[in-house]
Amino acid sequence: MRIIAATKNKHKIEEIEAITKEFGMEIISRAAAGVPDIEIEEDGDTFEENSEKKARGIMELCDEITIADDSGLMVDALGGAPGVISARFAGEEGNDTKNNDKLIALLSDVAPENRTARFVSVITMVYPNGRKIVARGECEGHMIDQPKGSNGFGYDPLFVPVGYDRTFAELSGTEKNQISHRAIALQNLRKKLMEEGI
Repeated sequence: MRIIAATKNKHKIEEIEAITKEFGMEIISRAAAGVPDIEIEEDGDTFEENSEKKARGIMELCDEITIADDSGLMVDALGGAPGVISARFAGEEGNDTKNNDKLIALLSDVAPENRTARFVSVITMVYPNGRKIVARGECEGHMIDQPKGSNGFGYDPLFVPVGYDRTFAELSGTEKNQISHRAIALQNLRKKLMEEGI
């Protein structure tokens, strides 16, 4: 099954592809599919809204099955922030260092036991015939006050998943892909595809 990835984030594509290839799904990048290099504005209030908007926008350009992920970090002590604006939390899209620095500063007076958080991923697959499949995944954990590890991206160096004493950035790609929010969302997507006989 050939599926076009709505995201241009190579890290996300790698994580999605590492999991979907087990299900016989071939992920094709937008560039490889010849999709114009346009930006889909992520102005939704929820991960679900943004995920569908991205998937549908790209699907309408290529007329092929398209998959999109909208994901982010929700920190309880910050009322769920950064949430849907995780990638541009510090104002500049995709600047991981500035985003992490801002998060560390905001949590500086928060006790370690109150730094609970979760990564959320919502994956939407849309078909040219209008069919839509949505799957959500969450990974619970807590935030630390100094980055650790060099793997992963985004807030991975600050997030320690429940049951581990290492951050996402200290885990190998294989380890992370077994427990991550995106892995859980993709597993839930797989269940839905199987239920629908795809």
